[in-house]
Amino acid sequence: MENYKNNIEKFCSFYVNDWHLVTMLLPYINKQINEKANIVTILENNLEENIQTLIKKLNLKNEEKILSLDWKRTNGIKYSEVENKIKNIESGNCLNIIFINGSKNNIDIINKNIDKALKSAKIKNAFIKIIDCFEVSEFNINMQEILNSHDKILNTSGEKEISDVFEGYA
Repeated sequence: MENYKNNIEKFCSFYVNDWHLVTMLLPYINKQINEKANIVTILENNLEENIQTLIKKLNLKNEEKILSLDWKRTNGIKYSEVENKIKNIESGNCLNIIFINGSKNNIDIINKNIDKALKSAKIKNAFIKIIDCFEVSEFNINMQEILNSHDKILNTSGEKEISDVFEGYA
């Protein structure tokens, strides 16, 4: 990712359970699809059933596109699986969003694999948002470390500066 640092923005997000994550992500993803973003998922938890259930209850313009995303569990710890996902990143002025969920350890490994895959993919002029979604029960001890390694935060009200969400954070 070193070659792409100027074009990569890292977000963190925190969720209580899979339902909370899906409820937070769906409006954001719907908006990003409206803005022609390319979305890739690398998930430790299978969210397919939750997405299908919730999308039936919402009136989203991009229902088919949302359902066509890969909401199944991915073994992102395997480099080859991450590399296959990265092949879906588009060059040019398109915004690419990579959603990752799971434990801190899993997210750290996936991010290292993404870094390696992006270096070898030679993607040109790609704008990439990596959104690491941490399960709350998993991360309390490492909160400061997680915040320090991300540029912004994504929550139910959208993209925010970390200092706007966590008072006193500098």
